Amino acid sequence: MRECSSLQEVREEVDKLDTQIVALIAQRNEYIKQAARFKSSVAEVKADDRIESLIMRLRTQALELGISANMIEDLFKLMIDEMVETEIAEFRNAKDL
Repeated sequence: MRECSSLQEVREEVDKLDTQIVALIAQRNEYIKQAARFKSSVAEVKADDRIESLIMRLRTQALELGISANMIEDLFKLMIDEMVETEIAEFRNAKDL
């Protein structure tokens, strides 16, 4: 992370990070779509144990990095909920072939 000398520089750096975050979320979503090919049921798509484990790992990481674990949990739960719906649709489409 670089030291900024103005508010404008801070905003530019934040904007760059936001662009990268959106691109990473899009990449994650593409992997989620691929995961549907390897699952045998909608229950397996939902993978509640995997989600719980992931959330706990991310909460720990957030605390280690000095950011709110609750915020990270909320963000990821929202993202995961949306991506599970995407994966279910992919799963159902694949089974219709």
